[in-house]
Amino acid sequence: PPVDTLPGRSVASSLNHMESPAYVLEFEKPLRELARQLDELRQRSIETNVDLTTEIRAIEKKIETTRRDIYSRLSPWQKVQIARHPRRPYALDYVRAIFEGFQELHGDRQFKDDQALIGGTAFFLGEAVMIVAQQKGRDPKERIARNFGMPQPEGYRKALRLMRMAEKFRLPLITFIDTPGAFPGIESEARHVSEAIAVNLREMARLRTPSISVVVGEGGSGGALGVGVTDRVLIFENSYYSVISPEGCAAILWKDNAAAPLAAEALKVSADHLEKLGVVDEVIPEPPGGAHHDLSQAAGALKYALQKHLNDLRALDAEKLLATRYERFRHLGVYEEAGAARS
Repeated sequence: PPVDTLPGRSVASSLNHMESPAYVLEFEKPLRELARQLDELRQRSIETNVDLTTEIRAIEKKIETTRRDIYSRLSPWQKVQIARHPRRPYALDYVRAIFEGFQELHGDRQFKDDQALIGGTAFFLGEAVMIVAQQKGRDPKERIARNFGMPQPEGYRKALRLMRMAEKFRLPLITFIDTPGAFPGIESEARHVSEAIAVNLREMARLRTPSISVVVGEGGSGGALGVGVTDRVLIFENSYYSVISPEGCAAILWKDNAAAPLAAEALKVSADHLEKLGVVDEVIPEPPGGAHHDLSQAAGALKYALQKHLNDLRALDAEKLLATRYERFRHLGVYEEAGAARS
């Protein structure tokens, strides 16, 4: 896309996220082994002062070939694993990369400030926008503070407050979805989390300002949908969006969490399936191996997509915007039953 992204990284540097075996997914192990061989060759070349350029280039070529082969045929379950990768960019990473002047706004004006769901104003290509985002944490302390990206009722009520502010000041709304689901704890239920999500669904459906949501990682159940009723829904290539997690589905239908890969296939959670079903409007490409290999490239692709869709939506008046949004969601899940074949 014609956007100002930084140059892509080399083969070796793109594997640097694998410095700890804990971050290597099962299907990535062949790449890990090749990266180890590459490091050994380079070290040997330095220590012995022997030119091993031919051997090094052969390994680099094999890494590229192996990586293309692995990531061109990922299963839905493997894409779910990438969506959950601990080094995957989160909402704030994209906000810092492509927006300017982000000013976070806090609190729902009723109970407290939920750090799992953040929001505020920013500038996108010189135009003011409102951002609402689900945010996970990097280290243990931040993960606990952000409740592992699972918003509680006050988070959704804060989001609604910011959405209404966006409508009042005619600011386009951009939401980032990245949650395994809304928090299902006793306190959350006591403060009516399902009601808070339901109100958001209703109010987003009639919001009189352009809106776009982006699934950047996990899109789990109503927790994701609570900020996802927008004019356009975009999704990164290795993200997923589902009514239930593959593990939850496996536990219910197969009584066994080990059936999660089978459930992921049956649920059609991956981006390509969702685009075919009309659930999302565009799949945003990622660097080979996932967005965590090159944030600048992933952010550049998102910037291009947001610019394109915002330009389209700004051309619509409020009544056309509402009518189009209504029709979009009314058609989701519609199906026809074929009549029984006659002999």
